[in-house]
Amino acid sequence: MQITRRLEFDAGHRIPNHNSQCRHLHGHRYAIEITLSGLVIAVEGISEQGMVMDFSEVKTIAQKTVVNQWDHAFLVYRGDVDVVDFLGTLPEHKTVVLDVVPTAENLAAIAFRMLDGAYVDRYANQLRLEQVRLYETPNNWADARRQV
Repeated sequence: MQITRRLEFDAGHRIPNHNSQCRHLHGHRYAIEITLSGLVIAVEGISEQGMVMDFSEVKTIAQKTVVNQWDHAFLVYRGDVDVVDFLGTLPEHKTVVLDVVPTAENLAAIAFRMLDGAYVDRYANQLRLEQVRLYETPNNWADARRQV
């Protein structure tokens, strides 16, 4: 069985070498979908009976692990030195410096790595992260999937 929880956050970025307007500083209303697989929990009398995992717990873990770190932050590539330096001049600015260009593809892969292992299999139901889908816009997204 698979379940998916969707959360949204706002963040800024730029793609420094892009040949369109994406090379300029801008922001997005991102959405992230976390897909987990596992057996349906059959333990009688517990809150999670009949679930793979409680959706509220999926949300809490995703918020703590990824969303709270990236929400209302500027996601910047370490190699984009002028922007890194500029953001460093802004007092208390929420900046996340990444080792890769903050494309949807790279952000999905980073989020997958951050979340992989965050969802603990408490009920021996073979719980595991299968996919992170990151929407940069409603029409554009990237999927980072578990490799078999």
